[in-house]
Amino acid sequence: MSRLSIITKGIIKENPTFVLVLGMCPTLGTTTSAINGMGMGLATTFVLILSNVVISLVAGLIPAKVRIPSYIVIIASFVTLLQLLMQAFLPSLYETLGLFIPLIVVNCIVLGRAEAFANKNNALDSALDGIGIGLGFTLSLTIIGLVRELLGNLSIFDMKIFNGDGALAFVLAPGAFIVLGYLMVLFRKLTERMK
Repeated sequence: MSRLSIITKGIIKENPTFVLVLGMCPTLGTTTSAINGMGMGLATTFVLILSNVVISLVAGLIPAKVRIPSYIVIIASFVTLLQLLMQAFLPSLYETLGLFIPLIVVNCIVLGRAEAFANKNNALDSALDGIGIGLGFTLSLTIIGLVRELLGNLSIFDMKIFNGDGALAFVLAPGAFIVLGYLMVLFRKLTERMK
C-alpha cells in the first residue's frame, strides 16, 4: 500500500463518519456550527496522530492481556495534553466543545485505529493513517456543521450570509440526524461515481 493511499483511504474509502459510521456522539453533538465541527475534528486528529505513533512504537512491548487498557492510557495522555493546550490557547472553543474533548479517550475511531492499524504498522505509516482518518473525520464534521449552521442560522463560520432567521430545527438534535442522513447518501453516491 502506498503512503498516499494510506491517507486517502481515511478520507474516502474508510471515512469514519460517512462510511464506517463511527464517532456519532461527537458528530451529532458538536456540529451545530462549522467552527465547532472543525475544532472537534482537528482535536481528534491531533490525538489520532500522536497516539497512533506511540502505539506503533510500543506495541511489541505490551502484553496481549493489557493491550487495550494500555492503549487507553496512551490515548488519555494525549487527550489531557490536548485539553491543557486548548484551555491555554483556545479557551472559547474548549468551552464550547466541553465534555466532548475528554470523550475522545473512548472515541471508537481513535481506539479502533490503534487496534486495527497502529499496532501492526511502523510509526510513519501509523502517523499517515492518523492524518488520513483525522482529515476524513474533520472534513465530515466541518461539512455537517456548515450545512446545519447555514440552514439553522443562515451563516457560515459565524458570518451571516442571509438576513433573517433560519430553521431552528437544524441547530437542534433532529437537524443533526437529518443532515447526517442526507450527507451520507450524497457521499455514497459521489464515491460510487468515482469508482
